[in-house]
Amino acid sequence: MRMIDIIHNKREGKELSTAEINYIINGYTSGKIPDYQMSALTMAIYFKGMTKRETADLTMAIVESGDQINLAEIEGIKVDKHSTGGVGDTTTLVLGPLVATAGVPVAKMSGRGLGHTGGTIDKLEAIDGFHVEISNEQFVEQVNQHKLAVIGQTANLTPADKKLYSLRDVTATVDSIPLIASSIMSKKIASGAEAIVLDVKTGQGAFMKTPDKSFDLAQAMVEIGTLTKRNTVAIVSDMDQPLGFAVGNALEIKEAIDTLKGNGPKDLEELCLVLGSHMLVLGKKADTVDEAYQRLKEIIASGTAIETLKKFVQAQGGNPDLIDHPEKLPQAAKEISILAEKDGVVHHIQAEEIGISAMLLGAGRETKESTIDLAVGIKLLKKVNDTVVKGEPIATLFVNNENRIEEVKSRVLNAYTLGQGQITATPLIYGVVTTEGIKRYDQ
Repeated sequence: MRMIDIIHNKREGKELSTAEINYIINGYTSGKIPDYQMSALTMAIYFKGMTKRETADLTMAIVESGDQINLAEIEGIKVDKHSTGGVGDTTTLVLGPLVATAGVPVAKMSGRGLGHTGGTIDKLEAIDGFHVEISNEQFVEQVNQHKLAVIGQTANLTPADKKLYSLRDVTATVDSIPLIASSIMSKKIASGAEAIVLDVKTGQGAFMKTPDKSFDLAQAMVEIGTLTKRNTVAIVSDMDQPLGFAVGNALEIKEAIDTLKGNGPKDLEELCLVLGSHMLVLGKKADTVDEAYQRLKEIIASGTAIETLKKFVQAQGGNPDLIDHPEKLPQAAKEISILAEKDGVVHHIQAEEIGISAMLLGAGRETKESTIDLAVGIKLLKKVNDTVVKGEPIATLFVNNENRIEEVKSRVLNAYTLGQGQITATPLIYGVVTTEGIKRYDQ
């Protein structure tokens, strides 16, 4: 078997065999296949695509390139959730306690943020004392006891994906659906998930900018799940404006607490109810999505999810008192209001610009070596279709370092597009993809 022949065959649009795909991933991970040949292959895949079977084989080859987490000792069906990333995406912080309270074990392996997308671990570390450095034995015991635990990704999980992603990032082959789908699903499968709920974002603040592309990606990942015997559901949701109001680590923890108490932003609460409903059905804790939705609403109303959050935080070394007193979370030294320059109605908020602005304040990482300031960020005061009066605050900056403050002010102000009259807003949920097919709500 020769790599040059494999590259030629894919360039001509031919289907690669399972043996060829295993040869590629094994050879590239071990260093026997050089970057220049792998670059040629990823570009051929970018233009020629892959079949369902090829994509599933690629996923499993990546899974088998490193460690695989065995969650067999955890009671119940382990349902994982993954978001393709966005701005103000606080869903895991709400979903974990909410779904765990309903009896579905949430054994979560999460990462840190880079660029304008935040990481769940960074957010949780805004809680004094919270840490993710726990042993596998502690992880299993905690999920069995409290139904919820979060750890960091192991260094040797899907090493082939780490190498491939770095290569794709510098060869303009990131946005290939087979390569994206296999990258995401390989990490979920290697993490021990038995069932998977995917939140596939669409819009200007998302990786996939159009609904059609987002549904293509969602369908590809559900097909991988089916072929690898993981029951998978994908929800396509909006990221044309930030989710909720808060962007920043401590700010998002507070917003998650508010949401679990029933006082959070309606868009964040609704998305969590929808995602959580599918998690309950996959976890065999509800027969239908409607039944699960009502149960989760009752859990929020009862306040029991907040108690689950406290137990989870305490089990991982955090101070549970902060859940009742979020004002004790890290606080920025200064708050700066961004004022509207004219009257109007908010027609659009460029989510990515808001995310970059929060990163420039220190809430995110520009490079892997950057240090995060857990206290800083942005709170939006106006969302799409809200009326704005000239001179009225549309957002608040939470600031410790003012070095780039003028740039941030300008970015936030320019992220808002004001017009006259109400518009037809983009839907929060565009549709659902299951093994039975695609159900779109936006057509």
